[in-house]
Amino acid sequence: MPLPIQKRSSNHDLLPPRREAVLAALNSLYWTPSRPESWWLTRFVILRFLGGLYFVAFLVWINQGLPLVGEDGLLPAASWLDRLELRHGGVWSALLARPTLFFLNVSDSAITFFAWTGLVLSLVVVAGRANAPMMAALWFLYLSFNHIGQLWYGYGWEIQLLETGFLGIFLCPLRETRPFPRMRPPVVVFWLLRWLAFRIYLGAGLIKMRGDHCWRDLTCLLYHYETQPLPNPLSPWFHFLPAWFNKLSVEFTHLIQLIVPVFIFTPRRLRHIAATLLAGFQGLLILSGNLAFLNWLTLVPILACFDDEFWRTLLPRRLGEMADEAESRAAPDQRGVPAASWGLVVLVAWLSVPVVKNLFSPGQIMNTSFNNLHLVNTYGAFGHVGKTRRELIIEGTADKQITSDTKWKAYEFPAKPGDPNRSLPIVSPYHYRLDWQVWFAAMSIPQREPWLMHLVWKLLHNDEGALSLLASNPFPERPPEHIRIEIYRYKFLPPREEGPVWKRERIETWFPAISKRAPGFKEYLQSRGWAK
Repeated sequence: MPLPIQKRSSNHDLLPPRREAVLAALNSLYWTPSRPESWWLTRFVILRFLGGLYFVAFLVWINQGLPLVGEDGLLPAASWLDRLELRHGGVWSALLARPTLFFLNVSDSAITFFAWTGLVLSLVVVAGRANAPMMAALWFLYLSFNHIGQLWYGYGWEIQLLETGFLGIFLCPLRETRPFPRMRPPVVVFWLLRWLAFRIYLGAGLIKMRGDHCWRDLTCLLYHYETQPLPNPLSPWFHFLPAWFNKLSVEFTHLIQLIVPVFIFTPRRLRHIAATLLAGFQGLLILSGNLAFLNWLTLVPILACFDDEFWRTLLPRRLGEMADEAESRAAPDQRGVPAASWGLVVLVAWLSVPVVKNLFSPGQIMNTSFNNLHLVNTYGAFGHVGKTRRELIIEGTADKQITSDTKWKAYEFPAKPGDPNRSLPIVSPYHYRLDWQVWFAAMSIPQREPWLMHLVWKLLHNDEGALSLLASNPFPERPPEHIRIEIYRYKFLPPREEGPVWKRERIETWFPAISKRAPGFKEYLQSRGWAK
C-alpha cells in the first residue's frame, strides 16, 4: 500500500513540509508512480556510469600498461602473443582464440595510442554522447587490452566490464549521439542487465556456501577486513566491530546474495526494494575496502532495476524534462531495434547454458568465461578468506658485502601495506595491479612467481618503468647492490587518531638476498625472454 501523505486542511493542520516531501518521494520511489514505467533516464544514467568505469579502466592502462606488458615490461605482451601463435599453430588461429588488435602491432606506441583512444571515447560517453559504434569500439578496445593483460588481468571484474559493456552497445542508437535520442530504450536489454546482476550475486553467494567453512559458521568477517587485498581507512573500524555484529553481517551477506536477487525480476514495488538493498550492499563493500572497480561496476546492472519515476526524485528536474521531450518525439517505427534486441536475447540465452550449469555444479568455478569474447560469464568473490595477513616486503641495500650490520631499506607500494605507520589509502575504483599481485604472491612460493624475479632484476638496475609502479625509490642516487624479499605477518591495531595502523612480525626470508651479478640470475631471466 502507498505511504499515507497528509493532505492540507482548512485549519492548516499540516505535516511539516520537509516530511511531506520525503513521504511523497518514497511513494514515487517504491509505491505509487505518477505515470507508467519508462526507461529514458535509466538508460541515461547507465551509459554515463559505464562511461566513467571505462575511463578508469583505460586510465589504468595509460599509467601502468607499459611497465607491466610493454616492450620492456615485467611480462612483455609481444612474447605472450608469440607463445599464443605457437600454441595455436598460426596467427589466425591465435587471433580467433584471443581476439585483439595487438596481433597487428603490439609496440609501446600502439598500446599508448589505443589506451588514449579508449580514454577519450569514454569521456565522450560520460559527457552524454554515445551511440552503438562508439560503445562497440570501447568494448573491443578493452577486449583487446584484456587479451594481452596476462597475469595482471586475471580478475573477475575485467570480464564483467566486457559483458556489461557489450550489453551497453544495444542500449544506443546506431548513429544518433544525443543524450536522449529518438530511439526508445530497449526494455529487453534492461532485463538482460538484471540477469547479469542476478548471476553476479548468486554466483558470489553459492561460492561462499560451497567454499570456506567460515562462511557457514559465520566467522569470515572476523578476518576479511584485515586480510583483504587492499584495506582502506575504514577497514580497521569494520574489523573491530563486535564479533556478534560481524557474524550477523555474514547472515546479511547470505540474504543479500542468495535470496534478494530473485526479487529483481518481480513487479516494480518489490524490484525497487530489492535493487535498493543490492545497491546498498555494494555501498557497504566500497566503504570497507579497496576492491578496484568491482563494486562500482556491479552497480551498473542494478541501475537497470529502477525506472524513470525513481530517477526523477534524484536527478535534476531538467533531465526529467529532457526525457519527456525525447519520449514525445520518439521514432514511431523502430522495428529494427526490437529485432536486434531479441537477437541479443537469443545469444545471451544460448551462452548462459554453461554458466547456469556451473552455478548449480558442486564443482562451481568463479570468474570464468565460456567463450572467447567474454559475452556471458560466471562470477564469484571470496570463496576463500585468509585468516592471517602475510605481506611481502622488498628490501634493498647499498652494501656490497652483506653482514649482520647491513642496513636494509624497504620499497613502498602505492596502496599495499608496508610501513606499519603509514596510513591506509582510498584508491577504489582505481586498480593498482602490481600491489594486488604481490598480495597474491605472499600466499605462494618464489618458484610460482617468476615475474617477481624480473621485478627484482629491474629494481637492481633502477629501471624507471618498474619504479613508476612503486610509491618511492629508496635508492635515488644509484641502484642497490642487493635485494631480498622478507615475509611478515600483519595485524590491525585498534583504530586511533595517531600512531601505527599495523603491528607486524617477521616470519622468514621469502627470497634470499641477490645481486645482479649472481651466477645464473641473468641467464634464468633470459631463458624466459626478459633480461637483455
